[in-house]
Amino acid sequence: MSEHLLSIMTFLPILGMAILLLIPRENDSLLKSFTLIVTLVTFAVSLPLAFNPVFTTDGGMQYKEFASWISVGDFFEMNYNVGIDGISLWLVMLTTFIMPIAVLSTWQAVEKNIKGFMALLLLLETGMLGAFISLDLFLFYIFWELMLIPMYFLIGIWGGKNRIYAAVKFFIYTAVGSLLMLVAILFVYYYALQSGMKMDGFSIAQFYQLQVPAHAQLWLFLAFAFSFAIKVPMFPLHTWLPDAHTEAPTAGSVILAAILLKMGTYGFVRFAMPLFPDALATCMPYLATLCVIGIIYGSLVAMVQTDVKKLVAYSSVAHLGFVMLGVFALNLQGLTGGMIQMINHGISTGALFLIVGFIYERRHTREISEFGGLAKRMPIFTTIFLIITFSSIGLPGTNGFVGEFLALVGAFESGLRWYAVVATTGVILAAVYMLWMFQRVMFGEITNPKNAELQDLNAREIVLMIPLLVFVFWIGIYPNTFFSKMSPALENLIIQVKGKQQVAMVQPIEAPHHVEFK
Repeated sequence: MSEHLLSIMTFLPILGMAILLLIPRENDSLLKSFTLIVTLVTFAVSLPLAFNPVFTTDGGMQYKEFASWISVGDFFEMNYNVGIDGISLWLVMLTTFIMPIAVLSTWQAVEKNIKGFMALLLLLETGMLGAFISLDLFLFYIFWELMLIPMYFLIGIWGGKNRIYAAVKFFIYTAVGSLLMLVAILFVYYYALQSGMKMDGFSIAQFYQLQVPAHAQLWLFLAFAFSFAIKVPMFPLHTWLPDAHTEAPTAGSVILAAILLKMGTYGFVRFAMPLFPDALATCMPYLATLCVIGIIYGSLVAMVQTDVKKLVAYSSVAHLGFVMLGVFALNLQGLTGGMIQMINHGISTGALFLIVGFIYERRHTREISEFGGLAKRMPIFTTIFLIITFSSIGLPGTNGFVGEFLALVGAFESGLRWYAVVATTGVILAAVYMLWMFQRVMFGEITNPKNAELQDLNAREIVLMIPLLVFVFWIGIYPNTFFSKMSPALENLIIQVKGKQQVAMVQPIEAPHHVEFK
């Protein structure tokens, strides 16, 4: 079973979806309960991955599976090639961890076509897990596209009043970026064949060994980077995110913030940076500039929002700027900070969207001006909200501090010193807009009579939040649990990228002029 653990984990949700479709549409409680069980079983199946001691000593791929899939003569071959290392491990675990929480959050929030909603959640989980474990570029692209479909329908059918606009905007942005990435994938594959390399499908391990000329690297890197930057999203390609978050149902917002956005950050680390290291060095100042602009811009725009959910959405733009700044530093401190901040953002921002969902279910409004004095009526909610707020602004002792601090230190030590200094102001701005929002929502006098009737969190909602609170303090107090498993893989990545840069400087490789296919 361990030989096929990744496949079992990945396709268990889609198997559950097939069974779910046989359950009568009218049996809402059974549909929800079955979906929750499927996601919990998937999480249980993934747990052995986190306890594998090999990840602490070896940066290579583990749990690898390979099977020949599609072959068209000598020109095109695609294989089912999967595996994980310390880079993808915690993103896989985050996915299986968040999905039961997202399902449980729908118990009262989703009232129409529950069968379709739950089926799409399970399909989405398979797409996300498949993307994180793919070691074949074309297989990755298939799972990447698979994620687009269920999220489009989740926003477009179960979203708010402007859901169609938000869903179409999300689709167009993501589809355009995906097509550019597809063209780049096919070009790299064709170039590998021209170079005389015997390709085993679209194996990224083989692509890593390919020395693409510098002038071609730039265009290929930009194609990949554009696609991943949309998904992150990086400034100025972020405009789809606030609309998608605001209109999406609570479960959709949680999954979008916690997991889907990490597809972009993961894509940079796994594909764009190691495949095109020379282009990365050329574009580094421009990418770092966009990261810093995103941090400042996202913070300032969040500060003037009147809608709580939109404020949290713009805060994502700022927080993910820290992630990418650490990743682009390309040293162990920065990459470790960027990777752990991916997990931290998934936990804290996912929790914030759950909190917004709790008060929306009670008041059916997200306008900050409609609240005030909630702390008097909802002490448990207030305590949890305050902890998550501290996590979001990076208070020492919480998970947010560890990631942002390492990302900034890594950027500073890598030579991006002024970028790190300017980005630090984003930490101050985050405290301003988050604490100001918390004060206006939770304290003061109860001016609206409806707020005086609000009930505190029920048992289901408390159960939802407890696992997230555990990880807020676990990562904040003892992050080495997570660092020890990702560090060897990150060290390998740094050696690989910088080694290819040195080889390219010493011995540039010319592109071949023609190719013959027999």
